[in-house]
Amino acid sequence: MSLENHHPLTSISSSTSGFLGQNKLSIRTQNLSIPAKNSGISRCIATPTLEKNEAYKTKVSRNANMAKLQAGYLFPEVARRTEAHKLKYPNAKVISLGIGDTTEPIPEIITSAMAKRSYTLSTIKGYTGYGAEQGEKQLRSAIASTFYANLGIEANDIFVSDGAKSDISRLQVLFGSNVTMAVQDPSYPAYVDSSVIMGQTGQFQTRVEKYENIEYMKCTPENGFFPDLSTVSPTNIIFFCSPNNPTGFAASREQLTKLVQFAKDNGSIIVYDSAYALYMSDDNPRSIFEIPGAKEVAIETSSYSKYAGFTGVRLGWTVVPKELLFSDGFPVAKDFNRIVCTSFNGASNIAQAGGLACLSPDGLKAMQEVVGFYRENTNIIMETFNSLGFKVYGGKNAPYVWVHSPGQSSWDVFGEILEKTHVVTTPGSGFGPGGEGFIRVSAFGHRNDVLEACERFKQFYK
Repeated sequence: MSLENHHPLTSISSSTSGFLGQNKLSIRTQNLSIPAKNSGISRCIATPTLEKNEAYKTKVSRNANMAKLQAGYLFPEVARRTEAHKLKYPNAKVISLGIGDTTEPIPEIITSAMAKRSYTLSTIKGYTGYGAEQGEKQLRSAIASTFYANLGIEANDIFVSDGAKSDISRLQVLFGSNVTMAVQDPSYPAYVDSSVIMGQTGQFQTRVEKYENIEYMKCTPENGFFPDLSTVSPTNIIFFCSPNNPTGFAASREQLTKLVQFAKDNGSIIVYDSAYALYMSDDNPRSIFEIPGAKEVAIETSSYSKYAGFTGVRLGWTVVPKELLFSDGFPVAKDFNRIVCTSFNGASNIAQAGGLACLSPDGLKAMQEVVGFYRENTNIIMETFNSLGFKVYGGKNAPYVWVHSPGQSSWDVFGEILEKTHVVTTPGSGFGPGGEGFIRVSAFGHRNDVLEACERFKQFYK
Protein backbone atom coordinates (compact mmCIF):
# COMPACT_ATOMS: atom_id res chain seq x y z
CA MET A 1 0.00 0.00 0.00
CA SER A 2 1.56 3.32 -1.03
CA LEU A 3 1.10 6.60 0.79
CA GLU A 4 2.17 8.64 -2.26
CA ASN A 5 -1.27 10.12 -3.02
CA HIS A 6 -1.50 12.01 0.23
CA HIS A 7 -0.06 15.44 0.86
CA PRO A 8 2.70 15.59 3.48
CA LEU A 9 2.57 18.02 6.33
CA THR A 10 4.89 20.93 5.70
CA SER A 11 7.98 20.50 7.85
CA ILE A 12 8.41 22.86 10.71
CA SER A 13 11.74 24.55 11.34
CA SER A 14 13.59 23.25 14.38
CA SER A 15 15.87 26.27 14.69
CA THR A 16 16.43 27.56 18.19
CA SER A 17 19.04 30.09 17.18
CA GLY A 18 16.93 32.99 18.45
CA PHE A 19 17.10 31.86 22.05
CA LEU A 20 20.07 33.91 23.14
CA GLY A 21 18.78 36.93 21.29
CA GLN A 22 15.71 37.26 23.47
CA ASN A 23 17.50 39.11 26.26
CA LYS A 24 19.18 42.21 24.90
CA LEU A 25 22.00 43.76 26.87
CA SER A 26 22.83 47.42 26.37
CA ILE A 27 25.58 49.21 28.29
CA ARG A 28 26.25 52.91 27.93
CA THR A 29 29.78 54.18 27.68
CA GLN A 30 30.86 55.83 30.90
CA ASN A 31 34.00 57.85 31.55
CA LEU A 32 35.23 57.33 35.08
CA SER A 33 37.65 59.84 36.54
CA ILE A 34 40.08 58.00 38.82
CA PRO A 35 42.82 59.89 40.67
CA ALA A 36 46.28 58.72 39.71
CA LYS A 37 48.57 57.65 42.54
CA ASN A 38 50.94 60.39 43.76
CA SER A 39 49.81 62.68 40.97
CA GLY A 40 47.31 65.39 40.36
CA ILE A 41 46.51 63.92 36.96
CA SER A 42 43.17 62.21 36.36
CA ARG A 43 42.99 59.31 33.91
CA CYS A 44 39.91 58.42 31.92
CA ILE A 45 39.08 54.71 31.70
CA ALA A 46 36.21 53.61 29.45
CA THR A 47 34.05 50.67 30.52
CA PRO A 48 33.39 47.90 27.93
CA THR A 49 30.87 48.94 25.32
CA LEU A 50 28.29 46.67 23.69
CA GLU A 51 26.21 47.59 20.71
CA LYS A 52 22.55 48.15 21.46
CA ASN A 53 21.40 44.71 20.27
CA GLU A 54 24.54 42.70 21.06
CA ALA A 55 24.27 40.00 23.76
CA TYR A 56 27.10 39.55 26.23
CA LYS A 57 29.26 36.51 25.42
CA THR A 58 31.68 34.62 27.65
CA LYS A 59 35.13 33.54 26.46
CA VAL A 60 34.23 29.83 26.79
CA SER A 61 34.21 27.99 23.48
CA ARG A 62 31.29 25.74 22.67
CA ASN A 63 31.98 22.00 22.66
CA ALA A 64 32.60 21.44 18.96
CA ASN A 65 31.06 17.98 19.17
CA MET A 66 27.69 19.47 20.12
CA ALA A 67 27.71 21.40 16.88
CA LYS A 68 27.91 18.10 14.96
CA LEU A 69 24.52 16.96 16.24
CA GLN A 70 21.75 17.15 13.67
CA ALA A 71 18.64 19.21 14.44
CA GLY A 72 16.87 18.22 17.63
CA TYR A 73 17.02 14.86 19.37
CA LEU A 74 14.33 12.71 17.75
CA PHE A 75 11.73 12.53 20.51
CA PRO A 76 11.81 16.21 21.57
CA GLU A 77 11.45 17.10 17.89
CA VAL A 78 8.40 14.83 17.57
CA ALA A 79 6.99 16.51 20.69
CA ARG A 80 7.66 19.98 19.29
CA ARG A 81 5.87 19.23 16.04
CA THR A 82 3.00 17.65 17.97
CA GLU A 83 2.59 20.80 20.08
CA ALA A 84 2.55 22.92 16.91
CA HIS A 85 -0.18 20.65 15.54
CA LYS A 86 -2.25 21.09 18.71
CA LEU A 87 -2.02 24.86 18.36
CA LYS A 88 -3.20 24.55 14.76
CA TYR A 89 -6.08 22.22 15.72
CA PRO A 90 -7.01 23.18 19.31
CA ASN A 91 -10.22 21.14 19.25
CA ALA A 92 -8.70 17.93 17.88
CA LYS A 93 -8.14 14.92 20.10
CA VAL A 94 -4.51 14.08 19.44
CA ILE A 95 -3.55 10.46 20.19
CA SER A 96 0.10 9.64 20.77
CA LEU A 97 1.47 6.35 19.49
CA GLY A 98 4.88 7.91 19.03
CA ILE A 99 7.28 8.08 21.95
CA GLY A 100 7.55 4.78 23.79
CA ASP A 101 6.11 6.05 27.07
CA THR A 102 3.97 3.73 29.16
CA THR A 103 0.39 4.73 29.98
CA GLU A 104 -1.07 2.09 32.30
CA PRO A 105 -0.98 2.36 36.11
CA ILE A 106 1.84 0.69 38.02
CA PRO A 107 0.46 -2.40 39.80
CA GLU A 108 -0.44 -1.74 43.43
CA ILE A 109 1.78 -4.56 44.70
CA ILE A 110 4.67 -2.40 43.49
CA THR A 111 3.46 1.08 44.44
CA SER A 112 2.52 -0.09 47.93
CA ALA A 113 6.12 -1.16 48.51
CA MET A 114 7.32 2.27 47.40
CA ALA A 115 4.76 3.97 49.64
CA LYS A 116 5.82 1.87 52.62
CA ARG A 117 9.48 2.76 52.02
CA SER A 118 8.55 6.41 51.66
CA TYR A 119 6.69 6.50 54.99
CA THR A 120 9.51 4.60 56.66
CA LEU A 121 11.81 7.49 55.79
CA SER A 122 9.78 9.70 58.14
CA THR A 123 10.89 7.63 61.14
CA ILE A 124 14.16 7.71 63.05
CA LYS A 125 14.58 3.96 62.73
CA GLY A 126 13.64 3.78 59.06
CA TYR A 127 15.43 6.82 57.68
CA THR A 128 18.33 6.24 55.30
CA GLY A 129 20.47 8.76 53.45
CA TYR A 130 22.99 8.00 50.75
CA GLY A 131 23.05 4.36 49.77
CA ALA A 132 25.61 2.35 47.82
CA GLU A 133 26.18 3.90 44.41
CA GLN A 134 25.96 0.42 42.86
CA GLY A 135 22.51 -0.21 44.35
CA GLU A 136 21.12 -1.97 47.39
CA LYS A 137 22.54 -5.45 47.86
CA GLN A 138 19.14 -7.12 48.18
CA LEU A 139 17.95 -5.69 44.86
CA ARG A 140 21.18 -6.57 43.06
CA SER A 141 20.88 -10.14 44.32
CA ALA A 142 17.23 -10.33 43.24
CA ILE A 143 18.06 -9.07 39.73
CA ALA A 144 20.85 -11.65 39.42
CA SER A 145 18.68 -14.56 40.55
CA THR A 146 15.61 -13.50 38.52
CA PHE A 147 17.06 -12.53 35.16
CA TYR A 148 20.45 -14.27 35.16
CA ALA A 149 19.89 -17.53 37.01
CA ASN A 150 22.43 -20.20 36.00
CA LEU A 151 24.27 -17.74 33.73
CA GLY A 152 27.18 -17.05 36.07
CA ILE A 153 26.13 -13.46 36.77
CA GLU A 154 26.43 -12.47 40.43
CA ALA A 155 25.08 -9.56 42.47
CA ASN A 156 28.45 -7.77 42.39
CA ASP A 157 28.32 -7.74 38.58
CA ILE A 158 25.15 -5.62 38.64
CA PHE A 159 25.01 -1.82 38.89
CA VAL A 160 21.56 -0.42 39.69
CA SER A 161 20.87 2.95 38.07
CA ASP A 162 18.23 5.52 37.18
CA GLY A 163 17.65 3.88 33.81
CA ALA A 164 19.34 2.28 30.81
CA LYS A 165 19.52 5.57 28.90
CA SER A 166 21.58 7.15 31.67
CA ASP A 167 23.87 4.13 31.75
CA ILE A 168 24.46 4.35 28.00
CA SER A 169 25.95 7.81 28.53
CA ARG A 170 27.99 6.62 31.52
CA LEU A 171 29.37 3.78 29.42
CA GLN A 172 30.38 6.26 26.74
CA VAL A 173 32.30 8.24 29.37
CA LEU A 174 33.94 4.96 30.40
CA PHE A 175 35.04 4.20 26.82
CA GLY A 176 36.28 7.72 26.13
CA SER A 177 36.72 9.59 22.86
CA ASN A 178 39.33 7.38 21.18
CA VAL A 179 37.20 4.29 20.54
CA THR A 180 35.37 3.34 17.35
CA MET A 181 31.73 2.34 17.45
CA ALA A 182 29.24 0.24 15.47
CA VAL A 183 25.48 0.47 15.73
CA GLN A 184 22.49 -1.29 14.20
CA ASP A 185 20.85 0.79 11.51
CA PRO A 186 18.14 1.64 12.43
CA SER A 187 18.52 1.84 16.20
CA TYR A 188 17.74 3.85 19.31
CA PRO A 189 19.24 7.32 18.61
CA ALA A 190 20.90 7.74 22.03
CA TYR A 191 23.71 5.38 20.96
CA VAL A 192 24.78 7.59 18.07
CA ASP A 193 24.16 10.96 19.72
CA SER A 194 26.15 10.04 22.83
CA SER A 195 28.99 8.88 20.57
CA VAL A 196 28.94 12.21 18.74
CA ILE A 197 28.98 14.20 21.99
CA MET A 198 31.96 12.18 23.27
CA GLY A 199 33.95 13.04 20.14
CA GLN A 200 34.14 9.49 18.78
CA THR A 201 32.86 10.53 15.35
CA GLY A 202 33.67 12.78 12.44
CA GLN A 203 31.25 15.19 10.82
CA PHE A 204 27.75 14.33 9.65
CA GLN A 205 27.70 13.41 5.98
CA THR A 206 24.48 14.86 4.58
CA ARG A 207 24.62 12.91 1.34
CA VAL A 208 24.45 9.52 3.08
CA GLU A 209 22.96 10.80 6.37
CA LYS A 210 25.69 9.17 8.44
CA TYR A 211 28.46 10.31 10.75
CA GLU A 212 32.06 9.62 9.82
CA ASN A 213 33.79 6.94 11.90
CA ILE A 214 30.58 5.14 12.89
CA GLU A 215 30.00 1.70 11.42
CA TYR A 216 26.31 1.48 10.52
CA MET A 217 25.25 -2.19 10.51
CA LYS A 218 22.33 -2.20 8.11
CA CYS A 219 19.28 -4.14 9.32
CA THR A 220 16.58 -4.52 6.69
CA PRO A 221 13.74 -6.87 5.76
CA GLU A 222 16.08 -8.34 3.15
CA ASN A 223 18.61 -9.55 5.76
CA GLY A 224 15.99 -10.40 8.40
CA PHE A 225 16.96 -7.30 10.40
CA PHE A 226 20.26 -8.89 11.43
CA PRO A 227 23.44 -7.39 9.92
CA ASP A 228 25.65 -9.29 7.53
CA LEU A 229 28.69 -9.41 9.80
CA SER A 230 30.97 -10.37 6.91
CA THR A 231 30.53 -6.83 5.57
CA VAL A 232 30.90 -5.04 8.93
CA SER A 233 34.22 -3.35 9.64
CA PRO A 234 35.70 -4.15 13.08
CA THR A 235 35.17 -1.54 15.80
CA ASN A 236 35.98 -1.29 19.51
CA ILE A 237 32.36 -1.04 20.67
CA ILE A 238 29.21 -2.64 19.21
CA PHE A 239 25.83 -1.35 20.36
CA PHE A 240 23.17 -4.01 19.85
CA CYS A 241 19.53 -3.97 21.00
CA SER A 242 17.34 -7.10 21.04
CA PRO A 243 14.39 -7.03 20.82
CA ASN A 244 15.26 -4.04 18.70
CA ASN A 245 13.89 -0.56 19.02
CA PRO A 246 12.50 0.46 16.51
CA THR A 247 12.11 -2.61 14.27
CA GLY A 248 10.81 -5.00 16.94
CA PHE A 249 13.18 -7.71 15.68
CA ALA A 250 14.65 -10.20 18.20
CA ALA A 251 17.93 -11.96 17.39
CA SER A 252 18.01 -15.75 17.49
CA ARG A 253 20.44 -17.83 19.52
CA GLU A 254 22.36 -18.66 16.36
CA GLN A 255 22.62 -15.01 15.35
CA LEU A 256 23.80 -13.88 18.80
CA THR A 257 26.36 -16.69 18.82
CA LYS A 258 27.74 -15.23 15.57
CA LEU A 259 27.76 -11.74 17.12
CA VAL A 260 29.70 -12.90 20.18
CA GLN A 261 32.22 -14.72 18.00
CA PHE A 262 32.55 -11.64 15.77
CA ALA A 263 33.33 -9.56 18.89
CA LYS A 264 35.89 -12.11 20.08
CA ASP A 265 37.59 -12.28 16.70
CA ASN A 266 37.99 -8.50 16.66
CA GLY A 267 38.56 -7.82 20.37
CA SER A 268 35.38 -5.74 20.60
CA ILE A 269 33.00 -5.06 23.49
CA ILE A 270 29.25 -5.51 22.89
CA VAL A 271 26.87 -3.17 24.72
CA TYR A 272 23.68 -5.25 24.66
CA ASP A 273 20.42 -3.39 25.35
CA SER A 274 17.78 -5.82 26.64
CA ALA A 275 15.18 -3.23 27.68
CA TYR A 276 12.38 -5.18 25.93
CA ALA A 277 13.40 -8.73 26.82
CA LEU A 278 10.23 -9.34 28.85
CA TYR A 279 8.18 -8.82 25.68
CA MET A 280 9.79 -11.82 24.00
CA SER A 281 7.13 -14.32 22.93
CA ASP A 282 9.38 -16.97 21.40
CA ASP A 283 12.48 -18.89 22.48
CA ASN A 284 15.05 -16.27 21.49
CA PRO A 285 17.59 -15.33 24.21
CA ARG A 286 16.47 -12.77 26.76
CA SER A 287 20.06 -12.00 27.71
CA ILE A 288 23.34 -11.92 25.80
CA PHE A 289 24.82 -13.95 28.65
CA GLU A 290 22.85 -16.98 27.51
CA ILE A 291 25.48 -17.22 24.78
CA PRO A 292 28.68 -19.09 25.78
CA GLY A 293 31.66 -16.77 26.03
CA ALA A 294 29.58 -13.58 26.17
CA LYS A 295 30.82 -12.63 29.64
CA GLU A 296 34.27 -12.07 28.12
CA VAL A 297 33.03 -9.57 25.50
CA ALA A 298 29.70 -8.07 26.60
CA ILE A 299 27.97 -5.58 28.88
CA GLU A 300 24.19 -5.66 29.26
CA THR A 301 21.84 -2.77 30.09
CA SER A 302 18.20 -3.15 31.07
CA SER A 303 15.37 -1.23 32.67
CA TYR A 304 12.12 -1.38 34.60
CA SER A 305 10.65 1.35 32.39
CA LYS A 306 8.74 -0.86 29.96
CA TYR A 307 8.33 -3.82 32.34
CA ALA A 308 6.55 -2.08 35.20
CA GLY A 309 5.72 1.42 33.95
CA PHE A 310 8.77 3.00 35.61
CA THR A 311 9.37 5.58 32.85
CA GLY A 312 8.82 8.31 35.46
CA VAL A 313 10.02 6.40 38.51
CA ARG A 314 13.43 5.79 36.85
CA LEU A 315 15.16 2.50 37.64
CA GLY A 316 17.40 0.23 35.59
CA TRP A 317 20.61 -1.74 35.77
CA THR A 318 23.80 -2.60 33.90
CA VAL A 319 25.69 -5.89 34.09
CA VAL A 320 29.48 -5.71 33.78
CA PRO A 321 30.90 -9.23 34.24
CA LYS A 322 34.15 -9.64 36.14
CA GLU A 323 35.49 -11.65 33.17
CA LEU A 324 35.38 -8.58 30.88
CA LEU A 325 38.88 -7.08 30.58
CA PHE A 326 40.49 -4.18 28.76
CA SER A 327 43.44 -4.82 26.43
CA ASP A 328 45.88 -4.35 29.33
CA GLY A 329 44.03 -6.89 31.48
CA PHE A 330 42.38 -4.32 33.75
CA PRO A 331 38.76 -5.24 34.72
CA VAL A 332 36.18 -3.10 32.93
CA ALA A 333 33.90 -3.33 35.99
CA LYS A 334 36.45 -1.51 38.18
CA ASP A 335 36.57 1.48 35.85
CA PHE A 336 32.78 1.50 35.46
CA ASN A 337 32.47 1.44 39.23
CA ARG A 338 34.70 4.53 39.37
CA ILE A 339 32.53 6.28 36.77
CA VAL A 340 29.39 5.44 38.72
CA CYS A 341 30.85 6.58 42.04
CA THR A 342 32.05 9.84 40.48
CA SER A 343 28.90 10.81 38.58
CA PHE A 344 26.06 9.19 40.51
CA ASN A 345 24.87 8.91 44.10
CA GLY A 346 22.74 5.82 43.53
CA ALA A 347 19.16 5.22 42.48
CA SER A 348 16.34 6.51 44.69
CA ASN A 349 15.82 4.22 47.66
CA ILE A 350 12.06 4.50 47.09
CA ALA A 351 12.43 3.41 43.46
CA GLN A 352 14.64 0.51 44.54
CA ALA A 353 11.93 -0.64 46.96
CA GLY A 354 9.56 -0.75 44.00
CA GLY A 355 12.13 -2.62 41.92
CA LEU A 356 12.51 -5.24 44.62
CA ALA A 357 8.71 -5.65 44.84
CA CYS A 358 8.63 -6.22 41.07
CA LEU A 359 10.76 -9.32 41.54
CA SER A 360 8.57 -10.98 44.17
CA PRO A 361 6.28 -13.75 42.85
CA ASP A 362 3.26 -11.43 42.91
CA GLY A 363 5.28 -8.59 41.42
CA LEU A 364 6.50 -10.71 38.52
CA LYS A 365 2.94 -11.81 37.83
CA ALA A 366 1.77 -8.19 37.87
CA MET A 367 4.53 -7.15 35.48
CA GLN A 368 3.61 -9.94 33.08
CA GLU A 369 0.02 -8.68 33.10
CA VAL A 370 1.17 -5.17 32.20
CA VAL A 371 3.36 -6.52 29.41
CA GLY A 372 0.47 -8.68 28.22
CA PHE A 373 -1.77 -5.63 27.95
CA TYR A 374 0.69 -3.87 25.65
CA ARG A 375 1.11 -7.06 23.63
CA GLU A 376 -2.63 -6.99 22.96
CA ASN A 377 -2.34 -3.36 21.82
CA THR A 378 0.46 -4.42 19.49
CA ASN A 379 -1.71 -7.13 17.93
CA ILE A 380 -4.51 -4.61 17.31
CA ILE A 381 -2.12 -2.24 15.50
CA MET A 382 -0.51 -5.07 13.51
CA GLU A 383 -3.90 -6.36 12.36
CA THR A 384 -4.99 -2.86 11.35
CA PHE A 385 -2.02 -2.14 9.09
CA ASN A 386 -2.04 -5.66 7.68
CA SER A 387 -5.72 -5.24 6.76
CA LEU A 388 -4.84 -2.02 4.93
CA GLY A 389 -2.27 -3.80 2.79
CA PHE A 390 0.91 -2.42 4.32
CA LYS A 391 4.08 -4.42 4.82
CA VAL A 392 4.43 -4.58 8.57
CA TYR A 393 7.32 -5.86 10.69
CA GLY A 394 8.01 -6.28 14.40
CA GLY A 395 5.19 -6.61 16.90
CA LYS A 396 5.84 -10.22 17.89
CA ASN A 397 8.65 -9.65 20.40
CA ALA A 398 8.43 -5.93 21.10
CA PRO A 399 5.75 -3.26 21.63
CA TYR A 400 6.59 -1.56 18.32
CA VAL A 401 5.14 -1.97 14.84
CA TRP A 402 7.49 -1.08 11.97
CA VAL A 403 5.36 0.02 8.99
CA HIS A 404 6.85 0.27 5.50
CA SER A 405 5.92 3.27 3.36
CA PRO A 406 8.30 3.09 0.38
CA GLY A 407 9.00 6.06 -1.84
CA GLN A 408 8.23 8.71 0.75
CA SER A 409 10.18 10.62 3.36
CA SER A 410 9.39 9.18 6.77
CA TRP A 411 9.06 12.70 8.20
CA ASP A 412 6.53 13.47 5.44
CA VAL A 413 4.57 10.34 6.33
CA PHE A 414 4.71 11.30 10.02
CA GLY A 415 3.36 14.75 9.13
CA GLU A 416 0.71 13.35 6.78
CA ILE A 417 -0.65 10.98 9.43
CA LEU A 418 -0.60 13.69 12.09
CA GLU A 419 -2.34 16.17 9.80
CA LYS A 420 -5.04 13.81 8.56
CA THR A 421 -5.69 11.57 11.59
CA HIS A 422 -4.33 13.56 14.58
CA VAL A 423 -2.29 10.50 15.55
CA VAL A 424 1.37 10.83 16.52
CA THR A 425 3.80 8.19 15.21
CA THR A 426 7.62 8.28 14.92
CA PRO A 427 9.48 8.78 11.62
CA GLY A 428 11.84 5.91 10.88
CA SER A 429 14.69 8.10 9.64
CA GLY A 430 15.03 9.44 13.18
CA PHE A 431 16.54 6.05 14.06
CA GLY A 432 19.18 6.21 11.31
CA PRO A 433 19.34 6.21 7.50
CA GLY A 434 18.16 2.59 7.45
CA GLY A 435 14.85 3.75 8.91
CA GLU A 436 13.94 5.89 5.92
CA GLY A 437 10.74 4.66 4.32
CA PHE A 438 9.31 3.40 7.63
CA ILE A 439 7.32 4.74 10.56
CA ARG A 440 7.28 3.28 14.06
CA VAL A 441 3.91 2.91 15.77
CA SER A 442 4.09 2.37 19.51
CA ALA A 443 1.72 0.05 21.37
CA PHE A 444 2.06 2.09 24.56
CA GLY A 445 -1.37 3.66 24.94
CA HIS A 446 -4.74 3.32 26.61
CA ARG A 447 -6.85 0.66 24.90
CA ASN A 448 -9.59 3.06 23.82
CA ASP A 449 -7.00 5.39 22.30
CA VAL A 450 -5.36 2.54 20.39
CA LEU A 451 -8.74 1.38 19.05
CA GLU A 452 -9.71 4.93 18.05
CA ALA A 453 -6.35 5.54 16.36
CA CYS A 454 -6.73 2.34 14.37
CA GLU A 455 -10.22 3.37 13.26
CA ARG A 456 -8.77 6.68 12.06
CA PHE A 457 -6.07 4.80 10.12
CA LYS A 458 -8.75 2.68 8.49
CA GLN A 459 -10.81 5.73 7.50
CA PHE A 460 -7.78 7.51 6.08
CA TYR A 461 -6.23 4.62 4.14
CA LYS A 462 -9.33 2.66 3.13
